Amino acid sequence: MSQYQKTMDDRSVGAFVTKKDKRNYWTILSILLILGVSSAFGLLVYNNPVPVTSPSFIPVVSRRLNAIIAMGVAAACQSLATVAFQSVTSNRVITPSLLGFEALYSTIQTSTLYFFGIGALLSFSNISSFIFQVILMVTLSLLLYGTLLSGKKGNLQLMLLIGIIIGTGLRSLSSFMRRLIAPSEFDILQARLFGSVNNADASYFPIAIPIVLIVVVLLFRHAKKLDVLSLGNDVSTNLGLDYQKGLIYTLLLVSVLMSISTALVGPMTFFGFLVATFTYQLTSTYDHRYLFLMSLVIGFVVLTGAYFLMYHVFNAQGVVSVIIELIGGLLFLIMLFRKGSI
Repeated sequence: MSQYQKTMDDRSVGAFVTKKDKRNYWTILSILLILGVSSAFGLLVYNNPVPVTSPSFIPVVSRRLNAIIAMGVAAACQSLATVAFQSVTSNRVITPSLLGFEALYSTIQTSTLYFFGIGALLSFSNISSFIFQVILMVTLSLLLYGTLLSGKKGNLQLMLLIGIIIGTGLRSLSSFMRRLIAPSEFDILQARLFGSVNNADASYFPIAIPIVLIVVVLLFRHAKKLDVLSLGNDVSTNLGLDYQKGLIYTLLLVSVLMSISTALVGPMTFFGFLVATFTYQLTSTYDHRYLFLMSLVIGFVVLTGAYFLMYHVFNAQGVVSVIIELIGGLLFLIMLFRKGSI
């Protein structure tokens, strides 16, 4: 049999070009899944100061389990939102953070302390405050979409530009208020403005987890349309897809995921970008079903692996989010310089 015939036999009409690509995908996914489960298990039981036979062992494990659940929720929200956002914008350099979720979160926390005092900020950690922040972020997104993407003159680039302007204005406002508060209050506020699973409250889970699961299912069902939407307005329209409707629907799902992640664990600007970039490098297909699945696993591995290494190897519990954001930011700059434009 000739080399040409062998190549043709290896080709398929599925999501992957060759059978080898498909095998590589599932092999990499399996390895990453094992790493993620191992890291999560290590966070649960490794270096536990309480003996297994002690009655306090289960409560300690339960507290650690809450952190792992928060990691899973944040990984699902950030990874899927970033991949979907980059697909509909046809740009692998930008992130959903451009829509101002982190800036709005920072402004809410800072203004609560500035206008109502430290007591109000400390009490602003209940279910009602969580729901309030999520609704406010989603409402801001809906105003952007409804105003700038509706009608025949809807413009995605203009929406992104206005999102950047709003985010910059909110950051400036919150920065101004932070300069006027007492140093002791600033320290408490600053801890909330860094993304961390320690910010997550287990009481949020009964609300956050069902919403995230529903949105994840909707995104996976929307995956085939995303394959077409990622080709752009003209191609999508020629193939019979309502591009504007699909775009707004995707951005709505993205805004829900980003709002829940930000309200739950705080700002994580470059984490989603880091996960999405790894996903594209390790997945040899444009099928969003496989991209979503790989991004979910990579996001969980990155978070659990980073926390395990920083907690139990380097003994640097407080810098996990800083390290992730640093690596993500450096990768963002590398990608930007390689591409030459946003």
